[in-house]
Amino acid sequence: MPRLLADTAPLRVGAFRRLWWGLGISNLGTQLTAVAVGLQVYALTGSTLAVGILGICALVPLVVLGLYGGALVDQFDRRKVALVASTGLFVVTALLAVQAWLQLESVELLYALVALQSAASAVNNPARSAIIPRLVPISQLAAANALQTLAWNVALTLGPLLGAVLVAWQGFPIAYTLDTLLFTASLYALWRLPDIPPQPADDADEDGPAQRSAPARRVVGWRSVLDGLRYLGTRPNLRMTFLLDLSAMILAMPRVLFPAVGVVLIGGGEATTGALTAAIAVGAVLASMLSGGLSGVRAQGKVIVGAIAVFALAVIGFGVVLLLVGETSPDGVIVWALVAAFVLLAVAGAADSISSIFRQTILQAATPDAMRGRLQGVFVVVVAGGPRLGDLVVGAEASWFGEGLAAVIGGALCLVAIAVLGLTQRRFLAYDGARPAP
Repeated sequence: MPRLLADTAPLRVGAFRRLWWGLGISNLGTQLTAVAVGLQVYALTGSTLAVGILGICALVPLVVLGLYGGALVDQFDRRKVALVASTGLFVVTALLAVQAWLQLESVELLYALVALQSAASAVNNPARSAIIPRLVPISQLAAANALQTLAWNVALTLGPLLGAVLVAWQGFPIAYTLDTLLFTASLYALWRLPDIPPQPADDADEDGPAQRSAPARRVVGWRSVLDGLRYLGTRPNLRMTFLLDLSAMILAMPRVLFPAVGVVLIGGGEATTGALTAAIAVGAVLASMLSGGLSGVRAQGKVIVGAIAVFALAVIGFGVVLLLVGETSPDGVIVWALVAAFVLLAVAGAADSISSIFRQTILQAATPDAMRGRLQGVFVVVVAGGPRLGDLVVGAEASWFGEGLAAVIGGALCLVAIAVLGLTQRRFLAYDGARPAP
């Protein structure tokens, strides 16, 4: 079934294969720790607000340093930048284990460690993403990103479950210690990579992985960050990848609605909330597993717009289900509504996964190597900030109109936004993956 199952051709490249396995294993531990930290803060404080502050501690360093981290990636050897940042992440994870074994029980320490972890990730993530186009041919980037998306969503699905089970069974020290051990897979994969020094834009190899060249002049600082933002402002295809993602995440991401849906609409409380959250990840995993046909797609701009339109329609369908149920505060679960909502959210997750694969592919293929780190830094900021802004927007709509109408309105606004963007940026709809142009 070569046109159905995920294209594994990039795994024939030894360096990419080790990186894929290493990052996949370490991401599983990262998601495990994310749940364990939240559970530990709640165990210490009994406060949901205290758990929520963890999100702020993680978001602020990621947004502030995401752009600067990308500038570092463009000026220094990417393998070394990723290795240093990953070593920092390893140390922070080990410190989480130490504080749990010593039973320090300090919420402030946990906040500080999460902030440090996020700061290191702000440098590590752009470096890892900018490395991939130097390992595989441009013709295999879509397949490589599909494999990366698959590994990430598997970790996102299994990691929280593993974390909750470990904490309940063995406690926090074992959970953090396991993450520390799993993270060594990432360090090993990065250590085995060849050196990947900065490459001047005019040395880029359009037919395959870029060749090594002499490092460019090092200009590190916010001036370099601004240069990257100015470059993005002059490249309509690259800019569209961000605008389309923000349209979906800010206007139509429905995750903030799930707790209320579990209590006053479909019923089932926390179990329903967990099921609806998992539905998006399940859809993303299935889309990545069945992504074999995406490798040869050339009309990548049209596919992105189409995928986001499907995402918006699925969210509208989810809202219609909620409107049909109404605010009944049922004693049990309304089974048909839960099944319908799960299927629609899985479709939304699959569509978002396909959009993500091609947005990342365009960003990697159409960006000169000398700018890849900085634009990957922008990508990190958008991915981190967009859904959180969406929580605010959709949450406000829910408070005004109710959860069902909030989902319908959000999906409809997303459709309008991508229609306007598509009509005003026709060059993006004509984007050809075989001839990437920024």
